[in-house]
Amino acid sequence: MLQLYNTMTRKKGSFRPRNKGVVRVFSCGPSIYAPPHIGNYRTFIWEDVLQRYLKYLGFEVQRCINLTDLEDKAVEEAAARGVSVGELTDANAVRFLDEARRLRINMPENIPRSSTSVEQAVFLIRELMEKGYAYRYRGDIFFDPLKFKGFGKLFRLDMNKWPKTKQRFKQDTYPGRRWNLGDFILWHHFKEGDGVYWDTPLGKGRPAWNVQDPAMISQTLGYSLDICCGGVDNLYRHHDYNIAVMESVSGEELARYWLHGEHVLVRGKKMSKSLGNIVYPEDLVDSGFSWEQIRFYLMSKHYRKKLNLNLDELRRTSLKLEGMRGIVSELLKGARNGEGVRNKAARDLTGELKTSFDKGMNNDLDTPTAIDGVFKQIERLHSLHKAGKIGPEQSLAVGARLREIDSVLQVLF
Repeated sequence: MLQLYNTMTRKKGSFRPRNKGVVRVFSCGPSIYAPPHIGNYRTFIWEDVLQRYLKYLGFEVQRCINLTDLEDKAVEEAAARGVSVGELTDANAVRFLDEARRLRINMPENIPRSSTSVEQAVFLIRELMEKGYAYRYRGDIFFDPLKFKGFGKLFRLDMNKWPKTKQRFKQDTYPGRRWNLGDFILWHHFKEGDGVYWDTPLGKGRPAWNVQDPAMISQTLGYSLDICCGGVDNLYRHHDYNIAVMESVSGEELARYWLHGEHVLVRGKKMSKSLGNIVYPEDLVDSGFSWEQIRFYLMSKHYRKKLNLNLDELRRTSLKLEGMRGIVSELLKGARNGEGVRNKAARDLTGELKTSFDKGMNNDLDTPTAIDGVFKQIERLHSLHKAGKIGPEQSLAVGARLREIDSVLQVLF
């Protein structure tokens, strides 16, 4: 049975969805004020592996990945470039979808944007105000975390440190891994000169980032999920804000399982504009690596462990991938050229392909162990193949099993 590490419980346990056979998953998508970098794509790839493995196990997966196109950063970046927010974010959305396709990331049909969920955001805010969780202050609307029982439960925030005096935080995001001990903003009211606003029952303005994900989640998947996942940075404020907003409106648990992936580091540091160490997929392609090699490299370490980007290591993993693909190609040739051989060892090893893969994947999506297990079995099968002990029928069986596995990994064919 699939075991997942749940950030909420800080334990690994058996995965059981709310409804038998159906899994609802929300993946925090990119903020498209800028193109996604290689660290963002590591998150999107392990989330893609999660979705594909759930399907491999026989689940129907209902998944939403969102595009954040209304946060302060998008408004500020567009103004700095002298373009509209739509022009800026549309270009980055096109780039993201193209790169995701090249990295074989399976995108769901429904990809909401913050800008397409404003009406739902307004509905949620009005509900929160009516229930006493949110209030208006100088035109803006804030959420009072002290009104929500269990605030900070995902992070395990120490509420004893909460300030005695009222504090409000009106920016969408704040730098670094810090907690804003105070009320967080839900609605930016219109100010003269604002180029991005809607005329709504709340007045003119735009929803803050803290309500945008809840709006997109509730609009596409409802108020209760099986899995919510994203990068580890979301543990600081963002996911607990989502929980507070959603659960205050619905009275239901937002998600049963919370999964968080670690960073890609560059020279031991987190990627940031200030350090000038941001790496994009095209940078690696320009260095001679294929999209499949990049995907394989980003799966080469467990998603909950930091990955320090190293071109020498990327070359080694790329050689490993090409070696695997070469062996797979040789094995499949037996379907055309082999004799009618039925070999017990080959049959057993074909079964071991699935056993090895499933064992790794069922252990909290341990892709490195799963891949090494598959590699070990195909090397053994290759030895039998070279000895002429794999015939057409068994070669076809090997190919079918490897294609099942690659429906998840997306690197072998």
